[in-house]
Amino acid sequence: MSQYFEIHPINPQKRLIQQAAEIIRTGGVVVYPTDSGYAIGCQLGNKAGVDRICQIRDLDKEHNFTVMCRDLSELSIYARVDNDAFRLLKNNTPGPYTFILKGTKEVPKRLLNPKRKTIGIRVPSNKIALAMLEEMDEPIMSTSLILGDNDLTESDPDVIRQRLEKRVDLIIDGGNKAQHPTTVVDLSEGAPEIRRRGAGDSAPFEF
Repeated sequence: MSQYFEIHPINPQKRLIQQAAEIIRTGGVVVYPTDSGYAIGCQLGNKAGVDRICQIRDLDKEHNFTVMCRDLSELSIYARVDNDAFRLLKNNTPGPYTFILKGTKEVPKRLLNPKRKTIGIRVPSNKIALAMLEEMDEPIMSTSLILGDNDLTESDPDVIRQRLEKRVDLIIDGGNKAQHPTTVVDLSEGAPEIRRRGAGDSAPFEF
């Protein structure tokens, strides 16, 4: 049975954020709110956690996982960012975007796309997600919480609890969220390429 925290979306309770971070540090798999629906994540080096997430989401080895970072300085540790990409990132983070970039050696190889050696990178604007990342002092390996044949991210914490309370270690209720997944922008080969249109405005990446 998972734990269930109701955390205020504007002023997250520090005690609950600390407990959530400790659950992640000790190997837990956590469902938490972002600015584009709910996500599911674990500590970056947690292989067993990644395997559990793959089972829950029925993901294959080609899936692009996302490294959820608290800011651009942390992002640059895990991804190779040239000057042009940095300007785009600076102008559009935090927000509902996932950026595909070449990963650095700090990213576990099993999380990289096996052919392209890329990783999804994201800086969320959701206050609960940012508070957890600050408390963790490290990124969270994450992916959008999309269940079954649905194309949209899960948005209702009550529904998530009904479906996953025996499969994850913590569900954070941060209120009902929009169902749109992030806009995915591939910056790995230089010029931006829109891979998926979602919650973020794609106009800044269309030249």
